[in-house]
Formats: sequence, C-alpha cells, structure tokens
Amino acid sequence: MEKEEPSQMKRAMIDSSAGAISGGISRTVTSPLDVIKIRFQVQLEPTSSWALLRKDLSKPSKYTGMLQATKDIFREEGIRGFWRGNVPALLMVMPYTAIQFTVLHKLKTFASGSSKTENHINLSPYLSYISGALAGCAATVGSYPFDLLRTILASQGEPKVYPNMRSASIDIFRTRGFPGLYAGLTPTLIEIIPYAGLQFGTYDTFKRWAMVWNHRHYSNATADDSLSSFQLFLCGLAAGTCAKLVCHPLDVVKKRFQIEGLQRHPRYGARVEHRAYKNMFDAMKRIIQMEGWAGLYKGLFPSTVKAAPAGAVTFVAYELTSDWLESVWT
Repeated sequence: MEKEEPSQMKRAMIDSSAGAISGGISRTVTSPLDVIKIRFQVQLEPTSSWALLRKDLSKPSKYTGMLQATKDIFREEGIRGFWRGNVPALLMVMPYTAIQFTVLHKLKTFASGSSKTENHINLSPYLSYISGALAGCAATVGSYPFDLLRTILASQGEPKVYPNMRSASIDIFRTRGFPGLYAGLTPTLIEIIPYAGLQFGTYDTFKRWAMVWNHRHYSNATADDSLSSFQLFLCGLAAGTCAKLVCHPLDVVKKRFQIEGLQRHPRYGARVEHRAYKNMFDAMKRIIQMEGWAGLYKGLFPSTVKAAPAGAVTFVAYELTSDWLESVWT
C-alpha cells in the first residue's frame, strides 16, 4: 500500500526536525576536528618552511601539524578544549541544517512536482546542485551570528579572553556594532554556494550511482531503490570530501574576517587587526603575500578529515530520522 503524502506543514516539520537532529549529532561528534581546523585557520604565522624563509616572517607558528596541535590542546586545555565553542556551534548548526533541509525539500518538491523523497532522486543533477546552493544560502543567513560566536570561542585557548557567549557578544557590539555579528558573511555566502551545491549535488549523484550498482549486483534490487545505511554513509563521506577540498580557501578567508579586530592571547600568535583586509579579494592577496599559497589551505587536513565524517553522519542521521518521523507522523 502506497504511503499518503504528508501535508506541507507536516512535511516541513519532518524536514526541520530531522535536519536539526542530524546537524546536532554531526557537530558534536566532529567538534574536536573543527576546533583544530579553526586554530590553524586563524593563526597568521605561516606553517610552511617556504614562508618561514622570509625575514619579516621568522616567528614560528604555535600549531605546526595536526598531531602536535592535538597534543598541545589536550595538554593546555584538557579534553574539554576539543569541545570549546560547541554550544554556539549547536545553536548555529541545528537551525542551519533545519533551514537547509526544509528549503532543500521545498525546492525539490517544486522542481519534481511531488513531495515524496523517493521521487526527488530522478531530478536532474543540475537542479540538485542549484537546490543545494540556494538552501545553503538561506540557512547561512538565518544562523550566521552563532557561526561567528562559535569561531571566536573555538579559536581562543587558555587563558580565555571570552569566558562565554555573552562576553563575546558584548565585545563584538562594543567594537564593531550590530553589523559585527555578520562579519565575513560575504565570503561565507560565496563559499556556501559552491560548497552546498557540491555537497548536495554530489550526494544525489553518488546515491544514483549506488542504486545503479545495486541493480547490477543484486537481483532483488529492482523492486526497492532504498540504500543501506552504510551506502548512505559512503555517499555522504564522498560528498563532504569533494565539497571541502574545493571550497577550503574561502573558509580560511571567512574565519579571518570573523576574528578581525577581536582580542586574542599573545601565546596563540598575532591577532588579526581591525580592518586588516579591505575585502575578500584583498584578504586572499594578503594571505598569499604574507603566508604563501599554503596560507589559504591552513587546516585543510583536519578540515577534510572532519568534513567527510560530518557529511556522512549528517546525511545518514537525516535520512534515518526523516524516515522514522514520517512513519510516526503520517
């Protein structure tokens, strides 16, 4: 018997609830890698030996490798240091993924003419990419201030400059005003368009490939197009990796704008001065001049290691939670 299509309001509740739950799980699981990534991205001192040969950049960076950074953070801040900034991160990622999956489902429903998820797999890959990009933009604007606070709290070590979200928010208002809560939004939106487009577009593409593979290798696959949790995990893993590799330099630029002009303890290196960069392109130019091309890829390894399981956990948790909520509410 064919399942009844849920109403628009019920469908939105399913998508937003499943998105928020999956985002919260993914963020909490991958928080240590996110903290390490941010520490690399916000330090101005170069980590490459080429850049260190320059006379004006002789000071070594605090973090030089992922293993060394892990040891330092654990020694200086304890295990809790790896979840620094996780509260604003959850406040950011839960509405972000809720908005993202809700808008994504709305766009796919509009393009396919059906609210059933199983009918969305037949959409053109181009529509999947466009839907993912638009959903990512909507989610970014809706949750950006929490992303900013997450970066600020995760980038500081011990002793803390900001003990909590409130103190960080007050200092942002005092030094930058209300627009300060959206510092770095432009490079974020420019980053999220290809990132979300690639993530969701490649995820749908990998799912289609997995279904074709199932049809070829399993005789009973013709009647059921559903994928196993492990196959969904692999699709999400590949999608997250592809998106992160392409978009990482823009993420570095975004982080620099987010911490621009804010306090930073000297033991963690130089701080980014207020109005250090005129715009996104100037920031990229200055990073290359002062830190070499490697500066745009600081934190790439922990970022990629984090993005792959984060994408996989998010997609699997969303698919399973969405199916469960749909069975309960319809």
